[in-house]
Amino acid sequence: MEAFLGGNAVFLAIAAFVILCIFLGVRIVPQSEKHVVERFGRLRAVLGPGINFVVPFLDRVRHKVSVLERQLPTAHQDAITTDNVLVKVETSVFYRITEPEKTVYRIRDVDAAIATTVAGIVRSEIGKMELDQVQSNRTGLTAQIREQVRAMVDDWGIEVTRAELLDVNLDEATRAAMLQQLNAERARRAQVTEAEGKKRAVELNADAELYAAEQEAKARRILADAEAYATGVIAEAIKMNGLEAAQYQVALKQVEALAEVAKGEGKQTILLPAHALDAFTDAFKLLKGRG
Repeated sequence: MEAFLGGNAVFLAIAAFVILCIFLGVRIVPQSEKHVVERFGRLRAVLGPGINFVVPFLDRVRHKVSVLERQLPTAHQDAITTDNVLVKVETSVFYRITEPEKTVYRIRDVDAAIATTVAGIVRSEIGKMELDQVQSNRTGLTAQIREQVRAMVDDWGIEVTRAELLDVNLDEATRAAMLQQLNAERARRAQVTEAEGKKRAVELNADAELYAAEQEAKARRILADAEAYATGVIAEAIKMNGLEAAQYQVALKQVEALAEVAKGEGKQTILLPAHALDAFTDAFKLLKGRG
């Protein structure tokens, strides 16, 4: 009986040992974690999600590292641009651990290390730019900061998924100075616009006067051409009909002039020169002679 009990005790002990070995040798890792296994203080393996097997009593899980994406607390820091303007920058960084063996053995405080790295890069990049460039090219500045941060933290087994400049603020004195400068620039632009408007008005007025002068010159040229044509016709008539044609034209002009003088409203007293009546007589004689 004692031999039977002793044999069962040994069997139970062996069974318990086997169960303990199975319990210690099987590791179930959640999907959101990776486990770092050490053997005698040295890195043995990194266990991924699912069922994993280790050597009982020799291998130990030293670190359980979450691979979920993390967000650093929003950081506020100062930076100085190349035109000596102090700006207050607000940054936000998201990252996740991709290689836990590098993270746990190469860096102690991951969050503090990333925050310090981001702060240094932000100050360096803003120090290369003027304030206007920082304000207008925030997207490009964010991309440069993100790429440099990724390169710096790659040795720590970390992937920076996002690094954003949330805001760029100015102190009150700088803001007041910029507002004054902006108002002055607006006033200058208004004066330039007004001056350009006056200049354009003068140019248009000059063009109108030039056009009017050209039209008047054209009219005078047409009248001169007409007078020249009439003179040519008269000269041709004088050439063909002799002196009588010239005398007839002169007498006709005198009659027309007297007719113009006689025009008018109401009663008028007209004084004619002594030879005015002779003009009528000469005109009728010439007309009769031509007939």
